[in-house]
Amino acid sequence: MSAGTPFDWAAVDVAVPRPSARLPGVSMAGFRQRVPAAVDIAMVAHPSVTLLLDLSEDEGLVYDAHGRHGRGSVVVGLHPGELRAGGRVGECLQIRLEPVAAAAVLGPSAELSGAVVSLDEVWGPDAGRAEGRLRAAASWDERFAIAVDLLGRWLGTRPPVDPEVAHAWRRTLTGRGRVRIEHLAEEVGWSRKRLSARFRSQLGITPKRAARLVRFDHAAHLLAAGRAAADVATASGYVDQSHLHREVKAFTGLTPTAVAVAPWLAIDDVAWPGSSSPRRPPGVIAGTQPTL
Repeated sequence: MSAGTPFDWAAVDVAVPRPSARLPGVSMAGFRQRVPAAVDIAMVAHPSVTLLLDLSEDEGLVYDAHGRHGRGSVVVGLHPGELRAGGRVGECLQIRLEPVAAAAVLGPSAELSGAVVSLDEVWGPDAGRAEGRLRAAASWDERFAIAVDLLGRWLGTRPPVDPEVAHAWRRTLTGRGRVRIEHLAEEVGWSRKRLSARFRSQLGITPKRAARLVRFDHAAHLLAAGRAAADVATASGYVDQSHLHREVKAFTGLTPTAVAVAPWLAIDDVAWPGSSSPRRPPGVIAGTQPTL
């Protein structure tokens, strides 16, 4: 896909679930483009495994990752690199699974690290049935309830992540990627080697790469909030602005300037309340849920 015209969020309705329709480690948002039109936007890496469920009636979602083109609902693993999504998307449900939740829903996600695969490859026949139920629902409230039901059925059916691994992930997230691995190992009473091996096998990413991803996510939101790249580099713990530039390029294939205006970051505070600094884009029409 080639780069298109700037995406206009003012033409999109956004809905988020009520607090009663949420699961630990799971975030959801629904998007409906009032007048289906061709879109093409760069997606920005996030410290979660992302499910994009295409609920469009016509051509629907297409994506381009690592030169591989695909169509329909997709699972985006951790650290996917350069990724563009588009097509004539009328409606889409996006689900973010924190790595610990992703392991519970999808199983050990080592094979998903850096991968972008169709939902069919992950869920098999259940993917089509899930899409059918979601597409037939009469409201976003109903869709969120269906999604919670589907995910809830998977939760608890797989071996849980080690408490030590879950703790290390939480500390990495709350520390914005600036907690040293040896300190995490000391906190859980493991050797650094054991923590790295268990973390990698259960979450699909090494502790070091997880820290890089979390730190990048923090930096990306600072860029989107209008902070200068040099200031962002210092605030996020990078050696210098060149270091920030290299990391942004590694995670997205974009420059810091392009990340600062990326459409998905522009909508974060609406679609994912509490995930970023309050910055509601002008013209965005929220969904019908009271949390908006």
